[in-house]
Amino acid sequence: MSLTGRVALITGGSRGIGAATVHLFRQAGARVVFNYRTAVRQAEALVAECGGPQHCLAIHQPLSTPEDGQALVAAAVAAFGRLDCAILNHGIWPSHDAPISEMSSEQWRTTMGTNLDSVFGVIRAAVAQMKTQQSQPSQARGHIVLVSSTAGQRGEAFHADYAATKGALISLTKSLSSELIGNGIYCNCVAPGWVATEATVDVLSDPATSKKLLSLIPLGRPAHVEEIAAPILFLCTPFAGFISGEIFNVNGGAVLVG
Repeated sequence: MSLTGRVALITGGSRGIGAATVHLFRQAGARVVFNYRTAVRQAEALVAECGGPQHCLAIHQPLSTPEDGQALVAAAVAAFGRLDCAILNHGIWPSHDAPISEMSSEQWRTTMGTNLDSVFGVIRAAVAQMKTQQSQPSQARGHIVLVSSTAGQRGEAFHADYAATKGALISLTKSLSSELIGNGIYCNCVAPGWVATEATVDVLSDPATSKKLLSLIPLGRPAHVEEIAAPILFLCTPFAGFISGEIFNVNGGAVLVG
């Protein structure tokens, strides 16, 4: 599972799934760049835990437009000279219920900007960089992993904005795989279900809500962040050398797609 000599960009890397992914990629030997928006202390602590800025670099870069994504890739390449893995993990999930008849245009645009427009910007710049790089015959030229959600597969009532963006990432994965695999650039998607993170603690700590949500998961619990990060890492290793365009479901059996 070695990624020695490789450089990975992990968006939304300061907390939750992103931070767990940063840890695993560093353990695999990759140099890692991740962005953060407001979690300064968590970002600084994570860099220190992962060997300091010569091995792991945190960049303050909000992501809401294609240009934001472009800037983040440019900063990653400027820091470490190349880019081999792009993990699109960032995103927002407005926690309040918003019926479609009442959802504001501002909420819709904000969710689309963060969850989709900036993803496009990162991928556009990452692919352009990967195409310029030489690779060994046995190595992929690059890996892209998008983080979707079960909401992108079965929808989510009162969160149509979020579900729409996550469904779009699934279609984007398939499109990019068909387009890029001939260039040696792999594109796959990890689709988690409920995960125990800072973002979900309020929902999962409510007894009534938690009971309802967990009843939909055959395994009977939410995922740990490492259980999402590990499949992301796997998809960037030679062990996944014949996998492209796959929607990797990591949801405790909640959504079965064949």
